[in-house]
Amino acid sequence: MIELSNGALRVTAPMVIANARALLAAGRSCLASASGTPPPAGSTRLDLTAVSDVDSSALSVILAWLRTADARGLTLRLVNPPSNLISLAALYGVSELLPLA
Repeated sequence: MIELSNGALRVTAPMVIANARALLAAGRSCLASASGTPPPAGSTRLDLTAVSDVDSSALSVILAWLRTADARGLTLRLVNPPSNLISLAALYGVSELLPLA
């Protein structure tokens, strides 16, 4: 679902409402692990390459992860977000809140 590898969080499951609660918890757990070691170059990558499907809940989960990371002194950068995630962010007017790498 989500893993921490080489200072990057890699999401491997669809980011849809059915997975939102589990993704949120898994991401927060990974961020707790990541906060114990300094991330490379001051930021942790959130790699979305393997995400096959997103809905609006993906934005909520990502924004919650961003708040969690900030509270732990980490900076997240989104890598390879699906185009439909970018479209949803634009539709909801939150594009500027997504820190793209």
